[in-house]
Amino acid sequence: MKKGFGLVFLFLTCLSFGQEQNELSNYADASTKFQSYYNAGDYAGVFDMFDADMKKAMPRENTINFFSQNVNALMGTIEKMEFLEMKQGAHVYRTSFEKAVADIVISLNAQNQINGLFISPVRVIDNPIIERNSVDMILPFKEEWFVFWGGTTVEQNYHVAHDDQKYAYDILMVKDGASYIGDSKKNESYFVFGKDIIAPCDARVVKVIKGVKDNIPGELNPQQLTGNTVVLQVAQNEYLLFAHLKEGSITVEEGNDIAQGDVIGQCGNSGNTTEPHLHLSLQNDIEMTNAMGAKLYFSKLLVNGEIKEDYLPVKEDLIKNIN
Repeated sequence: MKKGFGLVFLFLTCLSFGQEQNELSNYADASTKFQSYYNAGDYAGVFDMFDADMKKAMPRENTINFFSQNVNALMGTIEKMEFLEMKQGAHVYRTSFEKAVADIVISLNAQNQINGLFISPVRVIDNPIIERNSVDMILPFKEEWFVFWGGTTVEQNYHVAHDDQKYAYDILMVKDGASYIGDSKKNESYFVFGKDIIAPCDARVVKVIKGVKDNIPGELNPQQLTGNTVVLQVAQNEYLLFAHLKEGSITVEEGNDIAQGDVIGQCGNSGNTTEPHLHLSLQNDIEMTNAMGAKLYFSKLLVNGEIKEDYLPVKEDLIKNIN
């Protein structure tokens, strides 16, 4: 288990912010300027972005020491700042540093000066952060499935808000807008339950969890989050996690080398899930709790009946392999 840094707190001069601060372009300019000053080691430049109250609370020398000794020394330079959400009028940026990831909250006053700056608790990342898969992939199933959660925004995909599951998919099957027919308390009523899960590419099996009972739909198993699980290594620092597989269905063992299209198990309802579905995630570590999620694209597939190439499925897409 990697160790994380403690809370990094600079200053917030107020707890609520006016609606006039919500100009996206102003915040984008401020975040870009902040990143530029920070990466150049010009922490006095960051100080000059503060309003009068911030400057009083964090004098120039304190600001310089804070960023040089507490932030840069621990996390390195900023590689990317991505807008995540708004909180009380402030903007939250998911920020990838060289050695860690943190959320930076920036608040601006009416003059576009920083009147609040907060850096959240961060995690040290042992493995390099990856943006997306480097290997060509097919979908890990043979029929048409429905993307319940997927995409790169929180609105499309709640996983985006969680670093260890970022950009993960929850996928199932639907007919006439429903995921089951008959008794909703029976797993066998769900169209996806027991469907084969196949390897999206050639890979090595690096982790297998077996022996977790399938839930009664509607019930959860928070003690065994991913349930019956297979993790495949597809490239250096690239791992695919398949969660919630059916009890007794996993056909592979740790150390197996498998080919694209090989069956690895069946879709189930084990772990912390309310109904049968496949949780699929690309991550940079074998262990989900240590990982940062990444975007998972598929080489060529049918999306809502149309051929797409190098495509990242999003919420409510109907997706299927072409062959």
